Amino acid sequence: MSSSRRDVLKGAVAGACIAGAGGLSACAKKGAGAAPASMTDGVKLTEKIIADAEKVAGLNFTARERAMMLDDLQGSLETLAKTRGATLENAEAPALVFDPKLPRRPVKSQKNALVLGGTYAAPVPANEADIAYASIAQQGAWLRSGALTSARLTEIYLTRIEQHNPALSAFITVTADLARKEAAAADKDFAAGKDKGPLHGVPYALKDLADTAGVLTTWGAEPYQARVPATDAEVVRKLRNAGAVLLGKTALGAIAYGDRWFGGVTKNPWNPLEGSSGSSAGSASAVAAGLCAFAIGTETLGSIVSPSERCGTAGLRPTFGRVSRAGFMALCWSLDKVGPICRAAEDTAIVLSELNGYDADDPSTARLGFTYDGAADLKAMTVGFVPKWFEEGDSVDRAALEALKSLGVTVKEFPWPEFDFAPLAQIVTVEAAGAFSELTFSNRDDELGWQDKEAWPNIWRAARLFPAADYVQIDRLRRRAMEAVAKAFEGFDALIGPHYAGGALLATNATGHPQLAVRTGFAQTPTRSRSADAAKESGEKFRTPRGISLWANLFEEGKIIALGRALEEALGAARERPKGF
Repeated sequence: MSSSRRDVLKGAVAGACIAGAGGLSACAKKGAGAAPASMTDGVKLTEKIIADAEKVAGLNFTARERAMMLDDLQGSLETLAKTRGATLENAEAPALVFDPKLPRRPVKSQKNALVLGGTYAAPVPANEADIAYASIAQQGAWLRSGALTSARLTEIYLTRIEQHNPALSAFITVTADLARKEAAAADKDFAAGKDKGPLHGVPYALKDLADTAGVLTTWGAEPYQARVPATDAEVVRKLRNAGAVLLGKTALGAIAYGDRWFGGVTKNPWNPLEGSSGSSAGSASAVAAGLCAFAIGTETLGSIVSPSERCGTAGLRPTFGRVSRAGFMALCWSLDKVGPICRAAEDTAIVLSELNGYDADDPSTARLGFTYDGAADLKAMTVGFVPKWFEEGDSVDRAALEALKSLGVTVKEFPWPEFDFAPLAQIVTVEAAGAFSELTFSNRDDELGWQDKEAWPNIWRAARLFPAADYVQIDRLRRRAMEAVAKAFEGFDALIGPHYAGGALLATNATGHPQLAVRTGFAQTPTRSRSADAAKESGEKFRTPRGISLWANLFEEGKIIALGRALEEALGAARERPKGF
């Protein structure tokens, strides 16, 4: 399995070069501005065209079989014309809704309960950077005691954004006026004895995939730079109802891929010469640099975990269906997830407690409570590990495993499935091609700044040649993978391992299992070139964060958050800040 999310996606693109005759007609040379339906007009299929298509599709029909299917395939062109003639908005989801829950494997019911494991009685520091870097839990304690106002906390962050964002390109839009208005309202509430919960008065940043009424929501992409939605995403409404203060919209790799957007490349505060990884690039960069208390990210295939690894943040990818995606850009309906990026593992529980819940506008959401008990006895937990993953890892990985053992939890070998998860990456390419058909067929994909073999325009075109019947087969393999991973988790509360080991990132995204990335140490690394602009590597090395991942059973995020918090305390690495910030 490839070591990075990008490598996984590259493998999927390579596998996309198989086609049926219908696929060939779809990828005929486009005329500028050609309407989708018109691409099939006047196309007359022949047996020779079918024979040519067979070579790309790995098929071998007889001449008689080709002759028999000719009329059916010609009719398929008419179906394609009608389908492509329909105007479908990005928000319109398919009829089939993915559900990670399996028959005969009931999910445990939970109450909505949040018990923090730490004590937060420290006085407000004199240094404003110390205030900015404090945890959500600590800031909340100061706000409720009256020792700190939301207005002051908001101004601290707005000043830091003005100071540091030019070097990081973490924010696309700063909503300073809105933030000041919401902070003033929070302070008024506190003065009146009204407390909306643990996020009341706490400033946050929002990945620019989420709709914000009257505020630019660009998806990080050139074709949508002027896009202003009329309504808020459900997550935005929930955070507003919780009293959180919106500082602005964070940068993302264009259309949720990488760290390159129309304004440049978002940088890693630990080494501003390299990209922050993505696609929740600005969210992780802003949190790591102390430009907000927390941020909202999204993940389809690594977009919370990957930038959290790079920037050293605590990134939680919740169970699929835990958080509503209504009002977020759809990339892959059966894989997209929304989650928090914070500086402390326990803070992710605080944010998730406000985001969790069923939403009729997102039929994938589950009717389940969320329980987090930071004071729970970890000795009652059983955590699995795969020895090979740590043998192939480094000293930071192994130190995290030893720290986990020192906490008194039961640690034993985990039976990770012997399963080829690689084909499941094709789900992303096919669904994304459908989500952005308009860009492909209108030639507006040419407006995207990144034009390369690994970039979206090429991925979408290649996906057009992937046979529908084989996509169904991959979906059936996905169900088999879900069963295999669920069986492996029997008797375990959690799994620990390097972020990308054993194909676990791809596998658990496909099965819907939650993953938490936490910082556990540091390494001396040269400038890395994973960002879309391929920053040049140099001999100079930088002290950059390293981390470990924790996975849990479906909807049991509370357990891995408690473990993550304990690891942070045991190792102490999460307290360090990037120089200059």
